[in-house]
Amino acid sequence: MRERDLRGGALFSVYDRSGSVELARALARAGTAIYATGGTRAHLSEHGVEAHDVGELTGFPPLFGGRVKTLHPKVFGAILSDRRNPLHQAEAARHEIPRLDYVVVNLYPFEKTVAKAGASLEEALEQIDIGGVALLRAAAKNFDNVTVLSDPQQYAEVVAALPNGVDLAARKRLATRAFERTAEYDSAISRYLEAGMLASELPGSLALTVPLAKPLRYGENPQQRAAFYLAREEELPEQLHGKALSYNNLLDLDACLRVLSRARVPFPPEFGGAREAAKLPRAAIVKHTVPCGVAESATVAQAVSAALEADPISAFGGIIAVDGTVDAATADALGEFFLEIVAAPAFDDDALARLRRKKNLRIMRYRPELPAELVAELEVRSALGGILAQDTDPAATPELWKVVSKRAPSADEWRDLAFAWEIVRYVKSNGVVVVKGRSARGICAGQTNRVSAVQIAGERAGAYARGAACASDGFFPFPDGLLAAADAGCTAIVAPSGSIRDAEVIAAADARGVALVFSSYRFFLH
Repeated sequence: MRERDLRGGALFSVYDRSGSVELARALARAGTAIYATGGTRAHLSEHGVEAHDVGELTGFPPLFGGRVKTLHPKVFGAILSDRRNPLHQAEAARHEIPRLDYVVVNLYPFEKTVAKAGASLEEALEQIDIGGVALLRAAAKNFDNVTVLSDPQQYAEVVAALPNGVDLAARKRLATRAFERTAEYDSAISRYLEAGMLASELPGSLALTVPLAKPLRYGENPQQRAAFYLAREEELPEQLHGKALSYNNLLDLDACLRVLSRARVPFPPEFGGAREAAKLPRAAIVKHTVPCGVAESATVAQAVSAALEADPISAFGGIIAVDGTVDAATADALGEFFLEIVAAPAFDDDALARLRRKKNLRIMRYRPELPAELVAELEVRSALGGILAQDTDPAATPELWKVVSKRAPSADEWRDLAFAWEIVRYVKSNGVVVVKGRSARGICAGQTNRVSAVQIAGERAGAYARGAACASDGFFPFPDGLLAAADAGCTAIVAPSGSIRDAEVIAAADARGVALVFSSYRFFLH
């Protein structure tokens, strides 16, 4: 073999070339021969690093427009041979296969390509890396002998270790990350193909390969170690101020943003068939994943005031999210009220300055598209060691509403019914929401009987229950639940149909002059 083959080598094949020159220089100074594929080799050479073309190993030029460059026995033999096995070493010498002690590979940007609006299937397929994935897996398998680098963030650690050599523990850790990366990559490809080509089906296999997004102070309780993993890092809202986030904060923020998503709700043709085209600003307050104040109004500040007014006792220590810009008036509306998080798509400078006076308040800025994206994605939950995957807001089967009482709702009642129905789907069952003037004045969650849920929601609404709309996430099994809403003062009710006593419930509504609407959906949340 040639002299440079005997001293061991490093193979570079990187799409993201950041840090590659510095790493290659350090390896060359340590006596390592550098091999590289076409574009990577040109980049290294431009910066004064001697790099040998991988074709010198394979005896082949790149084939088929670069689709085949490294897939060759001499490349994979150089990576996979066991340096401690005499038979492997004799075979390598016989076939003139050198050692590759370092494999530096990062993959084509498939995830970024398909994230771009308008990316075609052909573009996506061209960004599926074949050789890179194979190189990472081969090097990671042979971590006893090979150091595999799958991310530019790993280079500095290896450069620092070169004088003494990269130890086995580090090689094993780097190999583990390489396998994680290839799993993430394959999962992204399968998710893309499933979404684009198999949209009518759920995945044949649910691959949960989710990279670490950030360590957390703790999980649900301080004694529990925790970290947060996210499939797409850009989905995590940006923290502008305040203490580190806990899992409970993230869970409540998720629940809050879903309430802002404005889910599809049927609306009668006589009122335009949909909610008003001009959407009013909305504010939502969540405590322990349960909404405890939701309101729409002409301004963000007015929506915040109405949401806080609905149930200030429950809102204390909760989180609030709005779907408009937080301005000085909104900061004034928040006042000194104790909240864990204030989240919005934008903050003006004056509002930020005021909110930052609260040392521990977490200020979060989220992408405006995020609420709608959250409810459009497949929801994943666990039970008994297994996984449930389900649509959150399915559009395939349209929801139907039917007025079943003698009296139809008025225009104002329709609007409040629609608003209540948007909220109740995010309230743990048995869930009931009482709305007056686009403000959720009474919310009750998690009761073990529906009558109690209605009574508590009515009590919390107080005087606002008079002439209000009421939404129940499940059907009324007996008339008593509807009568409890009427007793509180509600004049319009929406609930799913399906009880064997639906006729009795309808009769009770007519006897009390209540407008009753049945939905074809229910919204149990556990």
